[in-house]
Amino acid sequence: MTTPDLWLTGDHDADRLLSTDPFALLLGMLLDQQVTMESAFAGPLKIAERLGSLDAAEIAASPPQDFAALCATPPAVHRYPGSMAGRIQAVARTVVDSYGGDVRRLWTDGDPDAREVLRRLKALPGFGEQKARIFLALLGKQYGVQPAGWREAAGPYGEDGARRSIADVTDEESLRQVRETKQAAKAAARAAKS
Repeated sequence: MTTPDLWLTGDHDADRLLSTDPFALLLGMLLDQQVTMESAFAGPLKIAERLGSLDAAEIAASPPQDFAALCATPPAVHRYPGSMAGRIQAVARTVVDSYGGDVRRLWTDGDPDAREVLRRLKALPGFGEQKARIFLALLGKQYGVQPAGWREAAGPYGEDGARRSIADVTDEESLRQVRETKQAAKAAARAAKS
């Protein structure tokens, strides 16, 4: 697999890390809630710079209070650094315990189809159905990881030409389009409640 050239944050260093380190990409997806997409996916670089690496075993083994302080150091890794530090460490522990510290094994062990990859993603701490489907779409659309049936398993996030999620962000214009789609969906949901 060739290294993808992702544009998810607009920050060259953060995007380079996301392009070359699939664990960084997974953590960015984990952080993608209640903050902007760019902020979420810039989080792994902050951790890597402060810790000196982005090693799953090192993150998992860090004393929780120390790792939480690292995540809270301004600029914080997330707007809720304490709770997200715990989720990051939980994901790191799962990657270490279940996949020997190699996040790529989530989608390579046993040559799984997309339904199995989706099941493995949903088993990660902090990954529900929607987050797992978006990450599967991101892997398929931009990371070159395309297990059999990935578009179907990703649901609407896997649709070609969609502008629904981070899986569809490739530049500033597509980021704007994804934001517009999300805002329209929120407005429709509010209107349906009224």
